[in-house]
Amino acid sequence: MQPTAKALLALTCMTLSSISLGAQTLTIATVNNSDMIRMQKLSKTFESEHPDIKLNWVVLEENVLRQRLTTDIATQGGQFDVLTIGMYEAALWGGKGWLEPMKDLPANYALDDVFPSVREGLSVKGSLYALPFYAESSITYYRTDLFKDAGLTMPERPTWEQIAGFAEKLTQKDKEQYGICLRGKAGWGENMALITTVANAYGARWFDEQWKPEFSGPEWKNALNFYVNTMKKSGPPGASSNGFNENLALFNSGKCAIWVDASVAGSFVTDKTQSKVADHVGFTFAPHQVTDKGSAWLYSWALAIPTSSKAKDAAKTFSAWATSKEYGELVAKTDGIANVPPGTRASTYSDAYMSAAPFAKVTLESLKAADPSKPTLKPVPYIGIQLVTIPEFQAVGTQVGKLFSAALIGQTTVDQALAAAQQTSEREMKRAGYPK
Repeated sequence: MQPTAKALLALTCMTLSSISLGAQTLTIATVNNSDMIRMQKLSKTFESEHPDIKLNWVVLEENVLRQRLTTDIATQGGQFDVLTIGMYEAALWGGKGWLEPMKDLPANYALDDVFPSVREGLSVKGSLYALPFYAESSITYYRTDLFKDAGLTMPERPTWEQIAGFAEKLTQKDKEQYGICLRGKAGWGENMALITTVANAYGARWFDEQWKPEFSGPEWKNALNFYVNTMKKSGPPGASSNGFNENLALFNSGKCAIWVDASVAGSFVTDKTQSKVADHVGFTFAPHQVTDKGSAWLYSWALAIPTSSKAKDAAKTFSAWATSKEYGELVAKTDGIANVPPGTRASTYSDAYMSAAPFAKVTLESLKAADPSKPTLKPVPYIGIQLVTIPEFQAVGTQVGKLFSAALIGQTTVDQALAAAQQTSEREMKRAGYPK
């Protein structure tokens, strides 16, 4: 080999070595749902475009993710560079200074394209602390073939009592056909997200205007009795173990006639590669009862950067890429336009998307109607439809969720669960110094 060639080869090796040594590794904590798993798969495109950034994924079940992230950020542990969080954490952790503000985004990010309600839900005093990956409300999914065979018609805006009546008529437990699937897994973001919207629809609220818990009131009793009785009569076995992912699997396998849950599931239940009933799914609004206030939630899974990260610039580069219009275009190209992450951008709702996604119209109208600042029939001192945006809610909500899950499986009665929820909530709120 000639000296010049040797020198050139040595220089090339040194250059490649320096690139490799200079690469930053981002540790990304995310939830184990289909959209995030798709993001992980498509992130190979990001790595090819950014050879100086390597991605390390930590994918966790929803309750576990929340526990891990809460512990890490409260202790400034620094285990993660990108966090998958919701509006609850963005508001509280951003306010405490635990998250990096999402400033100086690329010019082509088009932040104005993001729906104002979603931006506001991830902001504190005008500062954005997380970039929305997708946003959701809650809607009703139902089997059009089963309804037709039974001579039933789903109203555009059903009541919970109507839903219960349909569910009872469509239940055939000997054939593993269950009239309704609802969340039962204990957790403030699992069963309590759903049960709180049921309670809102029955006119209940978590706290009165003086921050006194209201589980002893008739509204909560009506709501929880309805939930427990309906699930015992028409729900699947083992419902206390079922969250979003478990009920999605049941619905897609043809075992649920009705499912009320996150609107983001629309693309999953209509995907023939994962749903046996893709051609027989109808979509309508979440049920109401005495009111429609707070009957459908507003939520966003979003990407945030903890102040403890040592790779903040790289973390922002990835977060902006994964929540950009360009990422949506990549999903449309690889997996079909109906699978573009929904609910965050006005530009998503093109004629092509609306035509390809039969759930889009109900989702969009539900997102626009949801108002976390006025979540209940009676006035409340808090913000949040399916949650209460105070630091104590994570613990209180999970404790109450465990009590209600116990009532679902018959370990306690509804009255006992509500009495314990009242006592637990009063104790925790008093300990935290409410009213403030």
